[in-house]
Amino acid sequence: MNIVISNSSDKPIYEQIAQQIKKMIISGELSPGDTLPSMRFLAKELRISVITTKRAYSDLERDGFIETVTGKGSFVANQNLSFIREEQLRLAEEFLQKAVDIARSSDISWEELSELLELLYKGE
Repeated sequence: MNIVISNSSDKPIYEQIAQQIKKMIISGELSPGDTLPSMRFLAKELRISVITTKRAYSDLERDGFIETVTGKGSFVANQNLSFIREEQLRLAEEFLQKAVDIARSSDISWEELSELLELLYKGE
């Protein structure tokens, strides 16, 4: 499993881990039933605290992306991927609505906002 941690990111390490695993599940790189590395192994590989990997796995389990079986490990959950995608779309819509509200109250034009969104989305 290829997870990259960025120390310059404004996101906590556990969020970076969870986000990358979610992306692997949604893209199909990880399939339902696939085994995830143990929390200890992942912590050792990434040179981080086991507490950090535990938090990432707990968040993934809470959101329905993985299932943990005591004594056996953590596995990609058997979930409807279209449901997961719909949830992610709903979350993106919620954040975009906040951005639109801020733009309107700050007199930021549609052109400026759409240009900013395009830059952020394309990673430029």
